Amino acid sequence: KVIYKMIRSEKSQANERLELNLTRDVIGEVEEEVLEWRDKERKEIDQLKRMETYRREFVGNVSHELKTPIFNIQGYLDTLIDGGVYDGNINVAYLLKAAKNVDRLIAIVTDLDLITRHEAGQLNIVAIRFNILRLVEEVFESLEILAYENNIQLKIKEGCEQNTYVSADREKIHQVLINLVKNSIKYGQEGGTTWIGFYDMNKVVLIDVTDNGMGIDAKHLPRVFERFYRIDSSRSRKQGGSGLGLAIAKHIVEAHNQKIHVRSKLGIGTSFGFTLKKA
Repeated sequence: KVIYKMIRSEKSQANERLELNLTRDVIGEVEEEVLEWRDKERKEIDQLKRMETYRREFVGNVSHELKTPIFNIQGYLDTLIDGGVYDGNINVAYLLKAAKNVDRLIAIVTDLDLITRHEAGQLNIVAIRFNILRLVEEVFESLEILAYENNIQLKIKEGCEQNTYVSADREKIHQVLINLVKNSIKYGQEGGTTWIGFYDMNKVVLIDVTDNGMGIDAKHLPRVFERFYRIDSSRSRKQGGSGLGLAIAKHIVEAHNQKIHVRSKLGIGTSFGFTLKKA
């Protein structure tokens, strides 16, 4: 009776008058409402548990991501302070390595700030009409050195060389493409290829970034857009980056009220696709 009263109160039905009806299955109705209430409470508890797990992982990941470059910087500076600054064989090299780790710290803090501003509703989207093909060509040009160093070819998919216009925030979509292509280069195979294609889906355009790299195990796919989630931690950290690229891409696409998804198969490759409003 106590549980039943609480459920009725939650449903804001306290003011309803129950008419006497001897044909009603009162016990059955009570049981149904109790089961409904139980399911609701169970879902809320499960959600709270997931959020707590995510919070612990996030704090741990932030700590780890910041700790690595900080300890590296400390080691290089301690060596220089202890006399290495006078050693011409290491002084410049150690300063350059320390500077590289400072750049990584800046990247992490900058990306975290971007995500925080988006979650606070401060990520303003200024949509304009632009040619997505030209933007992709700019992205390829800016990443050609990185692709060359990793022996990866960057190509437009065959049949997608035509001008395609979308309505979106050009600067932010530029960042989405940079993050996705960088990710495909990092996890690409030697001598591999990254393709980008565009597909008219009536009211939207699907932009597809595909590679023939190492692929992603199915168990990782639901979490690839989480902040700091790394499929191959040792390889990812060795190649740098903040670990926030895919999370930022997801935030930006969703800020446009569009969707982003991933498909992958181990040993075959990975494809990230997102939609934009067609102009």
